[in-house]
Amino acid sequence: MERVTITIDDELLQTVDALMQRRGYASRSEAVRDMIRAAASRETVIQGKTLCMAVLAYIFDHETRGLAQILSRALHDHHDLVVSTVRAPIDHESALEVSVLKGKLAEVHALADAITVERGVRHASLHVVPVRESGTRHDHGPGTAPHAHIRA
Repeated sequence: MERVTITIDDELLQTVDALMQRRGYASRSEAVRDMIRAAASRETVIQGKTLCMAVLAYIFDHETRGLAQILSRALHDHHDLVVSTVRAPIDHESALEVSVLKGKLAEVHALADAITVERGVRHASLHVVPVRESGTRHDHGPGTAPHAHIRA
């Protein structure tokens, strides 16, 4: 095991200490190692072909030139991932947009990243629920397409 020195600001250190206390870690090193493991695990899953359902929520400045069109275009260009989107005005400058997404985890993350890095997008959050496709395909009678369901 190697010893590494890091520099972090006081506020972030307080966050680590609070997490350490709340979860019962014996040391900051254990807490930081656990956070790194969790991040590494998420990255491993992201790079896979795992299916997921996700909710992408963000606030955006609808006065930012062309941003509403850029966001709409991004969602439209990935219509295969988008289940539904709701946009709600907050005030004269800001709106909340929430999109329900379904697809391969890597593709969902790529879309979320493309949206959240746009200038004028703030407070973005992606909540992901891994799912799996049921093994059996079926239809619901004549004229309906065979399909499988997903399970959380």
